[in-house]
Amino acid sequence: MPAHSPDARSDTRPEAIRIGDLHKSFGSLEVLKGVSLTAREGDVVAIIGGSGSGKSTMLRCINFLETPSAGVIEIGGERVAMRPDGSPADRKQIERLRRSLGMVFQSFNLWSHRTVLENLIEVPVHVLGLPRAQAVAQAEALLARVGLSAKADTYPAYMSGGQQQRAAIARALCMSPRAMLFDEPTSALDPELVGEVLAVIRDLAAEGRTMILVTHEMKFAREVASHVIYLHNGRIEEEGPPEALFGAPQSDRLKQFLKSVG
Repeated sequence: MPAHSPDARSDTRPEAIRIGDLHKSFGSLEVLKGVSLTAREGDVVAIIGGSGSGKSTMLRCINFLETPSAGVIEIGGERVAMRPDGSPADRKQIERLRRSLGMVFQSFNLWSHRTVLENLIEVPVHVLGLPRAQAVAQAEALLARVGLSAKADTYPAYMSGGQQQRAAIARALCMSPRAMLFDEPTSALDPELVGEVLAVIRDLAAEGRTMILVTHEMKFAREVASHVIYLHNGRIEEEGPPEALFGAPQSDRLKQFLKSVG
């Protein structure tokens, strides 16, 4: 997959995430019909497409929030062991690899009974075994980075949606992930709050962090992504650098989609 180089074969950056011929069915409904994706370190891959195209399912399969029906998933060059039905063969491997992927959801998913700081240190202390003082220092630095230093002792219910989503991003970063996965991170926000979250994601992209981003923010995808995938009906209809997909789309479906969201 090209990101910073026009020829993927000459790109020597390590692969952060690779999925190959991924399928996912829910009963008789086939949602993913053989999709493939490679994100090298430093890539920002944007996944776009209409409702029901399989975008979120694709993202959730990468860290096994959904169990693939078939296909290959590799994280940092390590292939996920799967049974013939796609289910994980080694739960400990899944737990370990999942820690290297920071996931940010539509609906924030902060623990409501814990302060923002407590949300950020919970996993580093109790799962990663980080000393509490070190976890607190790390959390405070990340809260400053997303503009929430003053909210460390606040409960999520007393924060705006934009503040909660920025806290959720900081919480994901506390795991020092290999890559960040964003599932429509602004779709639950009021329009006036979208910009503050996109600004944080833009900063992460600028520092070279690997990200896969499911988004309906086309202008943002065009500005920030190194590679764009247009998903339609469970298949990749078109993909390439953003200037190609947005500036000169080849597929009639993509042209129609961009017109409908533009």
